[in-house]
Amino acid sequence: MTIFVDMDDVLADTYGKHIEMYNLEHQQELCVSQITEGEMWQNVPEMHQKSILKHAHQPGFFRDLKPIKDAIQVMEALYAKHEVYIATAATQFPNSLEEKSEWLAEHMPFITWQHQIMCGHKFILKGDLLIDDRTYNLENFDGDTLLFNSPHNVNDTGYTRVSTWLEIAERLL
Repeated sequence: MTIFVDMDDVLADTYGKHIEMYNLEHQQELCVSQITEGEMWQNVPEMHQKSILKHAHQPGFFRDLKPIKDAIQVMEALYAKHEVYIATAATQFPNSLEEKSEWLAEHMPFITWQHQIMCGHKFILKGDLLIDDRTYNLENFDGDTLLFNSPHNVNDTGYTRVSTWLEIAERLL
């Protein structure tokens, strides 16, 4: 089975990093459990929204992300059993290409550079399964899809959802 796995909010906690930076910048105590839907920037006062939209453009943003719980162990097992590729929209943010490569080298050194696809549109990928948190990446993919839960996609329907990496392990290992 050929599996493509997104990075942001699937392997790496981008949403949590936005909250952490927001709390530091604006002396707040926002936590993900207080957010019921939408993008991070949509869950703060309007006067703070522009600062959040700048986060992903800051050097170091993607390099310091925390891995999603159980992602590393499950990915290593998937990689041993299936043809697994990282498929991430690294070209969207100039700093992210190098930072995502470094993040993978640190957290998932078993994934070789030949299995890292830094791309834009993911509908060009040809394989059996795409695991992503963005429905716009899933909607035109020719294979099966899994929508990884995130606050920004709670209202999206029409996809098989997974909430944890242990659920993914149960399905694919």
